[in-house]
Amino acid sequence: MANAWTFEGQPAALGAGTVTLVEGSSFCVSSWNGDILPGGPQGVYHADTRLLSRWELRVDDVPIEPLQVLAGEPYHAAFVGRTQPRPGRAESTLMLVRDRYVGGGLREDLLLRNLSDEPAGCLVDVHIGSDVADLFEVKINRVRHVPDVDLVPEGASLRVYSPSRARGAVIRTADALAVPGLLGFRVTVPARGEWRAALQVNPIIDGEETQAWFSTHHPVEHAGPAVRLAAWQRHGPYVVTDHPGLARTLRRSKEDLGSLRLYEPGPPDEPPTIAAGAPWFMTLFGRDSLLTSWMALPLDQSPALGTLRRLAGLQGTKVDPLSEEEPGKIPHELRFGAPSGVSPHGAACYYGSVDATPLYVVLLGELRRWGIHREAVEELVPHADAALSWIEEYGERAGPIEGLLWYRRKTDKGLVNQGWKDSFDGVNFADGSLARAPIALAEAQGYVYAAYIARSHFAHEAGDHETERRYTERACSLRRMFNELFWLPERGCYAIGLDGEGRPIDSVASNMGHCLWTGIVDEDKAEYVAWHLLSEEMFTGFGVRTLASSMGAYNPMSYHNGSVWPHDNALIVSGLMRYGFVAEAQRVAMGLLDAAEAFGGRLPELFCGFGRKEFPIPVPYPTSCSPQAWAAASPVQILRSLLRFDPWIPYGRLWVAPVLPEEFGELRITGLPLAGGRVNLVVWGSGETKLSGLPPEIEVHCAPRPPVSTLVGHHDQFTGEP
Repeated sequence: MANAWTFEGQPAALGAGTVTLVEGSSFCVSSWNGDILPGGPQGVYHADTRLLSRWELRVDDVPIEPLQVLAGEPYHAAFVGRTQPRPGRAESTLMLVRDRYVGGGLREDLLLRNLSDEPAGCLVDVHIGSDVADLFEVKINRVRHVPDVDLVPEGASLRVYSPSRARGAVIRTADALAVPGLLGFRVTVPARGEWRAALQVNPIIDGEETQAWFSTHHPVEHAGPAVRLAAWQRHGPYVVTDHPGLARTLRRSKEDLGSLRLYEPGPPDEPPTIAAGAPWFMTLFGRDSLLTSWMALPLDQSPALGTLRRLAGLQGTKVDPLSEEEPGKIPHELRFGAPSGVSPHGAACYYGSVDATPLYVVLLGELRRWGIHREAVEELVPHADAALSWIEEYGERAGPIEGLLWYRRKTDKGLVNQGWKDSFDGVNFADGSLARAPIALAEAQGYVYAAYIARSHFAHEAGDHETERRYTERACSLRRMFNELFWLPERGCYAIGLDGEGRPIDSVASNMGHCLWTGIVDEDKAEYVAWHLLSEEMFTGFGVRTLASSMGAYNPMSYHNGSVWPHDNALIVSGLMRYGFVAEAQRVAMGLLDAAEAFGGRLPELFCGFGRKEFPIPVPYPTSCSPQAWAAASPVQILRSLLRFDPWIPYGRLWVAPVLPEEFGELRITGLPLAGGRVNLVVWGSGETKLSGLPPEIEVHCAPRPPVSTLVGHHDQFTGEP
């Protein structure tokens, strides 16, 4: 059986007409009428386990005809349908509403309404099945069916359990006839009346039943997820804009990010982390969670702190080739799957990521720049030092050229490519041939550069001049090497990376946009990079492609070789704005917001890279995650870039120089968290800006922050961080 980390196909497609609900580490994928059909990826999932693979409702042994899905919060939807016509009637007179709440299992409230003038007698059956499959098995469509899954009635409830996997679920209700695989209700619905029932699916993990977060014994609004989401909506910043598409997209982004927060067992005030996305990545991912937290800082800084703390607890301490753990390394992902041939046993970390480790330091530095959680940030500096030690002791020694960050998987069970384009064919030459490891990715060098700069600032504030000098020198050295080794003068752009022989991997790709974001790009080369990113070969009208259309591996329907990724574009917008390419940044930003509007306000993980001239609306990518964390955070980051909002609170400075497109009109932000307080910002259509709520010691600069400075060691002037 294929190993989970090295699966080179695509995840199982959910198909058209499916509905996905998410809350933390739980999610549910169902058909439009609410049924969960066996044989595909649909199901109720928790802790990387499919608790239920079948959940079909029948009235008098006939499926419900769907009428509408009323979407509520990300964890909630109401499925409205009708039954077949009653005997002697031409049209249906029975309406069914399935009110579903996902979180730590599932709650489903059934309402059967009789719209006729005589009582209706009927049988309501819920057909239930489970393969207790590991999420990885479902994702790659290779479910290993275990023979010991039992469905045992317990009074009016049904227990589903696999002893070999120590996982299952208990479906609890009242007044039902329970038989293996079915809960049945004999119902008489009064004329013009209603019948109600409630079902609750409680997970069994490691042999122990736990309560679903939405209990049938308590009001929905008292459930933990509902309370947390209400607080998230209430306390976060509020944006008012004349651009309805932007307003809608920001509301959806905030809602989705709230639903993707993960809360670990522990003190109630412990900050959350962020799951990467539904349906296949509802867990902590190093790279994804770090970048998402970075982009979401204008909303809330607590997920950044929670992610940094959780990853610190998982930071590598030993050398293990199978998991690719090494001392100081930040993990790629955390999994809780049931024991199987494709998944780690129980909770397990995989460390096959080259960029999560420097991004850890970058996020810690950015949290410091915002002036939030100062003591907690200082407590995490030793983990940043361990991460930097891994870069020097392991990452730099993995390739032929010292001073660069390289990757090569440790065994054939690891990911072949370990940057954000981690598909097996995601790193290729201009002729389409695949690059061979070890590989030094362009954007990874930029992340390391930014990490060195961030650490030098920590040292400067602590009065540790030796550490400050060391990391500013390393930053300068890496910047020189990068601009010498990665620059392709004949193409006027940067290589995507260097291969195992030190040769530039000469494809024209979006990775160089990340290099703009980190500030590692020489200013005299930035104009050429901007030109490539906005060329017809790369910019579709909705966003920048991952790979130029002139490249040998280009395929607009591929995962990483010509598609458009929102988070990639959000960082490109930031990089373009950093180097002063305002019109180019606005063009990419507006294209992506147009795409968001076409997707109903929710940007997916990625979409196909067809040009806007060919197709006037973006073409979906079939297996794209939605909601997905860094896609949800992208509109937030784009708005921050357009505002050119750059805090540097430890040095008492804030740069604000809005360049909003005319379509935005007037924009107001209230309650923006900064420096331990809340800031209000108004930008009028004329560009005039007003800030209120800032501490008096903060000096506001109504100009863009310089992209880089030659005065690397002079912290009163240096601004070389992303």
